[in-house]
Formats: sequence, C-alpha cells, structure tokens
Amino acid sequence: MDTSKRIVLIPAYQPDTALIPFTEDLVSAGFQAIVVDDGSGAACAEIFTRLSGMEGVTVLTHEINRGKGAALKTGLRYIADHFPIPYTVVTADADGQHKVGDICRVCREAETSPEALVLGSRRFDGQVPLRSRIGNTITRTVFRLTSGAKVYDTQTGLRAFSDELVPRMLAVSGDRYEYEMQVLLTAARSGIPLREIWIETVYFDGNASSHFDTVRDSFRIYREILHFSGASLVSFCLDYLLFCCFLAVSGSLVLSNVAARLISAACNYTLNRRLVFRSDAAVSASAPAYALLAALILLSGTVLLKGLSLLGISGYLAKIAVEVVMFAVSFIVQRSCVFRPGIRS
Repeated sequence: MDTSKRIVLIPAYQPDTALIPFTEDLVSAGFQAIVVDDGSGAACAEIFTRLSGMEGVTVLTHEINRGKGAALKTGLRYIADHFPIPYTVVTADADGQHKVGDICRVCREAETSPEALVLGSRRFDGQVPLRSRIGNTITRTVFRLTSGAKVYDTQTGLRAFSDELVPRMLAVSGDRYEYEMQVLLTAARSGIPLREIWIETVYFDGNASSHFDTVRDSFRIYREILHFSGASLVSFCLDYLLFCCFLAVSGSLVLSNVAARLISAACNYTLNRRLVFRSDAAVSASAPAYALLAALILLSGTVLLKGLSLLGISGYLAKIAVEVVMFAVSFIVQRSCVFRPGIRS
C-alpha cells in the first residue's frame, strides 16, 4: 500500500515538547499526522502552533477537555471526511511511550489484515510501575470474563485498522478512557478479529505523565462487568424475595425455587439482553437458548439446594450459596452462547 495512505492519529492533552520531534519522525516515516488538542490550554499553545506549521500535520482543537475517546472520534471523523479510501489509521499516544518502529510494524500488520483490529501489545517486562502492572492484569481478566476474547494488553493506545473499520469506531460509545475498552468489547462481540503485535514497553518517570484517573477511569472501564453484576443482583433480589414468600406459604423448597426462578428469569433475560450484552440477536434466537440455560441452572440449583438442606443447612442460607455459584456459570454461558456475536433470527 502507498505509504501516503498511512495516517497516524494522536490525541493529546497537555503534552510536553517531546510531541514535536515524535510527530516529525512519524511524518518522516511516511505518515500523515492528525493531532487532536483535547483542551490542553494556553500553556501548550506553542506546541500545537509549531505542529500546525509542519508539512504533513493537521491539528484539530477541542476548546475544552472532552476526553481521549472524544478526541479519537474527532480525528476519525476528520479522516473519514478528508481522506480517500483505502487508508490505514494508527492511533498512538502523545506521551512518547510508542516507538516509531513499533508504530510502523503495527501499521503493516493492519495493511495486510484490513478486516482486523491490530493491537500493539506490551509484555510489561522490565521497569513497569506497580499500578500499571496490577491495573493491566485486572483489566485483562475482566475483559476476558466479559467478552470471552483473550487480549494481553487491553489498555494499549497503539492500535491500527483499515478504513473499513472507521464507521464502526465512530459508532462506539464513550468519550474518555472507557472508549478504548468499548472498542475492544464491540470488536469481540461483532466478530472483528483482534490481533496483537508485541511492542516495547516504555514508561517515563513511573508513568507520571499519564492522565488516567485510577478510580474514576477504572470504574468506566469495568462498567460492563458491573452492569452484569447489577442486573444479576436485581434478579437475585426478586428471586430471593419470591422464594422466601413461596417457602413461607408452601413449605416446599423445590416448589418455591421453581416458581421464583420462572418469574425472575424473565426479568434477568430482558436486563441482560438490553443492558449488559447489548445484543442485537433476535428474541426468537436468543430466548430459546436462554430458556434452556435457565432450565439447566434451575435443575442444577434445585438439586444443590436440596442437597444442602439434607446436610442441615437452612433453606434460606442454602439459597444464597447456590445462587453465588450459579451467577458465575450463568454469566459465562450467556456471554459465550446465548448472546454471542452472530446469532440472528
């Protein structure tokens, strides 16, 4: 592919002067550079002025800080409107943690695999800040639980994709750091291949230049798994309340468990389909699969409930223990089978 069709998109919030030679090197390597000033303010005005005067560089500006996701989408909209296809887009961070050579390698991989989203993944070897090592391990685990896809570095900002994927990137929700996680989740659910290219792990001054807020931005990233937990909690509360009422009236563990589950399962299906997995699968396809899963979980849960009661455990306590186990089983099966990408009518 003609290297003039290689575009590097750099969202920048309060960068230092190292962004200037970094961008120059990318232009020298054959990239057209789109830099988005995400409300960096007067202190950084000189940096963006110098960048805008460089050949092969376009600077777009947000008057106020809107977040990394918003900056990326501003750049992507500009690219879609001003560059003829075909082209390859590489997103890179402004803090110098991505080497030009790695950016070129990730770009080449995307050029040969236009259907895929290519990730420049770090191994996290060498001198890596503890918060980054732990954070990436947790996020990697949460992502795999949520999506079923195995990605080593879910937080990498070095990503490459063809013009074919730009409309999908623009449709992804999120304006801040959660946007990059949403992109991965959307790709996994849509069947877009995720390919990883190992890159050098680079941190400066303990990653002090990062604008990532550990609490606020982590919450945004983990919101998907929290959605599932919340939906399951609502369904469990309804299920448990009905179970207690039916048990108090009938005295039958089995009858109470079955009756409560039939009602709460309908609630849980609706919440998970619309809120958690945001599935576009037809009800005619996903509902029977969910009903089968619910029946199997109901059967398994009832057997476990009865077994625990025979051991002398209170039915009210046994119900809670059984539901904790069923929560994990239900999530994995719903993600992998009931609401998996590609299910249609």
